[in-house]
Amino acid sequence: MKILAVIPSRFASTRFPGKPLIDIKGKTMIQRVFEQAKQCKSFADVIVATDDERIYNHVIEFGGKAMMTSEKHPSGTDRCAEVLSKIDQKYDAVVNVQGDEPFVKKEPLQKVIDVFSDATVQVASLMQVLSNPQLIEDPNYVKVAVDIHNNALFFSRSVIPYPRDKEAAAKYYEHIGVYAFKKQTLLDFTNWPMSPLEAAEKIECLRYLENGVAIKMVVTEYMGVEIDTPEDLMKAAALLK
Repeated sequence: MKILAVIPSRFASTRFPGKPLIDIKGKTMIQRVFEQAKQCKSFADVIVATDDERIYNHVIEFGGKAMMTSEKHPSGTDRCAEVLSKIDQKYDAVVNVQGDEPFVKKEPLQKVIDVFSDATVQVASLMQVLSNPQLIEDPNYVKVAVDIHNNALFFSRSVIPYPRDKEAAAKYYEHIGVYAFKKQTLLDFTNWPMSPLEAAEKIECLRYLENGVAIKMVVTEYMGVEIDTPEDLMKAAALLK
């Protein structure tokens, strides 16, 4: 299976503008994500997909690959689909490695790729156990509820499941923004309108669930901090110490 890794990266983040180019202990965030993704040898190539020339030029300067994409994309998945449509080489699957995951490791990337050994899987993603009550209630942490086969039931910024019964000892999972798509399933995504739940939660993978496409979730060990806010940057710097 030939697999392409795409790192969507935009400058105009609502909560943290310019975050791809922020310095984290001597390297920009986008460089750290690119270098981490390159460690996964299952990728035939790794490309940063951006709508900003500053990011594009920076990636080229540190020796990475980048492609300019439309400013109008509502999600990183749409940006991945544009890259795929512009590349001549034949790829069987695409992995969307979020540009704000500077601690992503090769092992979980490989685990999400390995799920495609089951030919019925069309979309896969990562999750990690979330145990801190404060983070479980934080809307910046996207939660996912799964069935007994680890297929996603729902993604939300709210607390799911809601602990009405405190004795039930429910397990909470944080959704990690790494997606793997079969080629045609990724292209299908761009042909569907934004779904109502996706629009409400601002979680793009809900579009798949609302269109009846299952998402296989893979449990991974702690992946570090996802950089969504300036406060997250302080946490990331502390981790690198």
